[in-house]
Amino acid sequence: MTKVGKLWLIGGTGDSVTIGQSIKDNSFHCLITVTTPTAAKLYPSDSLVDLQIGKLDTANIRQLCHRETIKGIIDASHPFAVNISQTVMQVAENEGIPYLRYERPSLTDNSYPLYLNSFEDLIRGDYLRNKRVLLTIGCKNLDQFQSWHQQATLYARILPQLDSLQMALKAGFSSSQIIALRPPITLELEQALWQQWAIDLLVTKASGTQGGEDIKVQVAKKLAVPLIVIKRPLLNYPQQTEQLSDIIKFCYKCFQK
Repeated sequence: MTKVGKLWLIGGTGDSVTIGQSIKDNSFHCLITVTTPTAAKLYPSDSLVDLQIGKLDTANIRQLCHRETIKGIIDASHPFAVNISQTVMQVAENEGIPYLRYERPSLTDNSYPLYLNSFEDLIRGDYLRNKRVLLTIGCKNLDQFQSWHQQATLYARILPQLDSLQMALKAGFSSSQIIALRPPITLELEQALWQQWAIDLLVTKASGTQGGEDIKVQVAKKLAVPLIVIKRPLLNYPQQTEQLSDIIKFCYKCFQK
C-alpha cells in the first residue's frame, strides 16, 4: 500500500509522545504539531516524523491540511486545550478529513476529591476563604483568582518557562508564592511541597494519571487535605478513544479511501 499524504498528530502531552512513536513504528508518515520547542524535543527523530512548532488558528490549520495532504487527524492535545480541538474539528468536518480524539483515561478512584464543573464554580463559591491553597492548574487560569489574594493564601505551581512565570506574576502571585517544576512529580516530592507550604486545600484539573492526578489523590488522603478537581470540558467529539490500538486502526483506515 502506497501511503500518499500524512497523518496529523496534535501533540504536546506525554500521551502524544507514545502515540507518535507507535504511528512511526507502523510506517506512517506523521506531522506532529506542538506549541513550544521544549515539547518538540520529546518526539522521535525520524524521516517519517515531521515536527512543526507554534500556535495554530483556523487559517493556519486549513493551510496545513492542504499543504501536507492530511489524510487523518489524531487529536492528543491536553484535555483542557478546548480551543484547538474545537477549531480542528470544524476544519476537519469542512474538509472531509477523518478526526479521532484520544482522551486519556479518567481516574477510577474518584471517591475522595470534590469535583466541580468549572473554574467559575470554584471562584463563585466559598471554597478558598482563609485557606492555604496550592493551585496546580497551569498558568492560563491563574488570573481568575486575583480577587481571592486578600481572602486566602494562594500558591501556584507552574512550568519552568518564562511565559508561565510572567502570567503568574501578572495574576498577582509574588515570587514566594510560585514554584516552577516540570512533571512528572513523585509522590514524595508532592507531599514535601504541601508540607513545606502547610497546604490545607489543593486545586487541580482532571488530567488523569498522565497529569499526576492519581498522586495528588494519594497525598491528599495521606495528609487529610481537601482536594478540588475541575472536571474536563465536555466536547462533542465525532470519534474518541482511550486505546492506542484504536488509533492505529484509524490510521490504516485513513489510507484505505
